[in-house]
Amino acid sequence: MSRDHWTEFKVAREATMTPPEKAAEKLAKQNKLYVRDRIALLVDEGSFVEEAQLANALNPGLPADGVVTGRALVEGRPALIVANDPTVKAGSWGARTVEKIVRITEVALRDELPIFWLIDSAGARITDQVDLFPGRRGAGRIFHNQVALSGKVPQICCLFGPSAAGGAYIPAFCDLVIMVDGNASMYLGSPRMAEMVVGEKVTLEEMGGARMHTSVSGCGDLLASDDTEAIELAKQYFSYLPGSWQSQPPSYDASPAGRDFTRDLVPVEESVGFDIHDVIDAIADADTFFEIKPAYAPELVVGFGLLAGQTVGFVANQPAVKGGVLFVDSADKAARFIWLCDAFNVPLVYLCDVPGFMIGSEVERAGIIRHGAKMITAVSEATVPTVSVIVRKAYGAGLYAMCGPGFSPDACIALPTAKIAVMGPEAAINAVYYNKIQEIADETERVEYVSKLREEYETDIDILRLAADLVIDAIVEPENLRDDLIARLAAAQTKNRHFSTKRHGVPPV
Repeated sequence: MSRDHWTEFKVAREATMTPPEKAAEKLAKQNKLYVRDRIALLVDEGSFVEEAQLANALNPGLPADGVVTGRALVEGRPALIVANDPTVKAGSWGARTVEKIVRITEVALRDELPIFWLIDSAGARITDQVDLFPGRRGAGRIFHNQVALSGKVPQICCLFGPSAAGGAYIPAFCDLVIMVDGNASMYLGSPRMAEMVVGEKVTLEEMGGARMHTSVSGCGDLLASDDTEAIELAKQYFSYLPGSWQSQPPSYDASPAGRDFTRDLVPVEESVGFDIHDVIDAIADADTFFEIKPAYAPELVVGFGLLAGQTVGFVANQPAVKGGVLFVDSADKAARFIWLCDAFNVPLVYLCDVPGFMIGSEVERAGIIRHGAKMITAVSEATVPTVSVIVRKAYGAGLYAMCGPGFSPDACIALPTAKIAVMGPEAAINAVYYNKIQEIADETERVEYVSKLREEYETDIDILRLAADLVIDAIVEPENLRDDLIARLAAAQTKNRHFSTKRHGVPPV
């Protein structure tokens, strides 16, 4: 009997287009979308061109070998897609799965196209390990290519379900990881494995859940309520970035700031907290600020916004959380965001209100010196147009970490009430005059003496004096800050972006 090739082809192709009934029911119970529905939400209608749809077609039960790959337009811009199909062996990897992913990363390297990773995978199929794990075109090649792509094209990950074992490194090498609350997880070893190997009993959420990673480990950047929101966040993020390192970010119509920058927006008294988001809203075009890692190290705020329709990266201390002091995690958060902006030609605006780096045995043991040096490395290496704004204070190494004058910003400007010093007045007076202050028995005399010392200290660090000595480039009134930033960043667009000739640095990571 002759084979009916048309029927075989039709059956094989249709198996890749819809999930089996039981699998569809399971997706619905999990509040998940089918892989092709996820892709449809991401890409422009009719633009998706699939690659290797019939991979492993001769093996029943493995349509497309569990991963959909191809090209498409996202908001009119070309991009590549890698999307696991969790209805096929839980989205696990076989040899053809790996080959498809390797091929799409090779296309990304060749054509310099961004990649959207739609991840929902249980990891490698152990039964196929010899075919997919150790070879030159094995799974390791995926990570090798991702590293080569880093800083060359945006890599954006939506994590809808698990990303297990070695597969967890796909999100790790992406620029942005969006995790769906309640469904997404990533871990090198499952809770069951942890109990078997190290005797630890832990839940999946505690081990590698979305909330843990977006607030504790920092491996996740944004928390989404469902698949649809995750994809919308991915598209919104992409709208701020160019398609590759050789392009400029998209431009948009300018709009006014979200609020007026009134003179009372930033309290003069250092002990009074305020929300730095209000300052960002008074600078950026209305409703354009896109915060990254909002739940992780919230004492520092980073994210994209538009300034007169142009993409800008904001790095801002948050006085409302821990006084805006820099910790290990906030230094890491800043370094990665600065590297991201510099890689993709996004100008940087630093909003500085920082008392310095945290001190104490706990942070010293955690390596705050090393992590602080990492942030300062990123600040130093960045060559995009950059303006540092001293919003209220810049003390100690905090001035350096927030791109002070010694780090070659295109301008370091300050609000009229700002201060720059090695440390705050109270700490400085206590450090230098402690013994003498203690020798004054009369309380009134002691208070008067300390008050005199403080006045002398504040005169020494007066912002007008620093402007007169060319330490800062300008003192800008709050109501004029937005226009001043727009003008300065525009003027810096033609700057020479060379930093240093070498293979690469050896950053203190």
